[in-house]
Amino acid sequence: MPQGYVKASDLPQVIPIFPLPGAILLPRGQLPLNIFEPRYLNMVDDAMAGDRIIGMIQPNSPSVRLPSLSPIGCAGRITSFAETSDGRYLITLTGCARFRIASELPTQTPYRQVRADFEAFEHDLSAPATDDMDLDRDGLLKALGAYLETRGLDIDWDTAETAPPEALINSLSMALPFEPPEKQALLEAPSLLDRSTVLTALMTIDAAGDNGEGEAPSMQ
Repeated sequence: MPQGYVKASDLPQVIPIFPLPGAILLPRGQLPLNIFEPRYLNMVDDAMAGDRIIGMIQPNSPSVRLPSLSPIGCAGRITSFAETSDGRYLITLTGCARFRIASELPTQTPYRQVRADFEAFEHDLSAPATDDMDLDRDGLLKALGAYLETRGLDIDWDTAETAPPEALINSLSMALPFEPPEKQALLEAPSLLDRSTVLTALMTIDAAGDNGEGEAPSMQ
């Protein structure tokens, strides 16, 4: 169970959010972040002084000042923190559970805060039983190979072939450079098997029709 949270009610009801397009966090996944904007430095300070929870969520509008938000994000706990000589924060968020925005709160802080509803995602707090999961690992790895070849990327194949299903699927979902709507589809997939199916489909479609370049993924 992540950070001792057992049920949805164990998580804070009001959380700060970090809207970031193209970035998702998944339960038990780890997301490194380089924080430099003053409002988000303030957010991290406040989180570190409290329960260390931050909600990662994708904006779904191009507005820079106050973008509208995707309805579902994922709360993570700051599990690593370092400060650089130029005042940036290097943090790692470890995913706890997904949430649906119940409401956005008026606030005096420079960062946004929401009332988070975790009830529908309480199962995120327990690692899925992958022993009996009907995962098509061969199909997933075949699609991954074609995708990486198309984009001129590579990964540690020994890690990919031996990683536990959740670590493999969630690491790829978080790291591969899909478009924001595709990232959101991976985040919102109801189960790990559903996410694997979406991930395989996205890689297959991309390899068949996209010759763009992306950043190399990291397997954590």
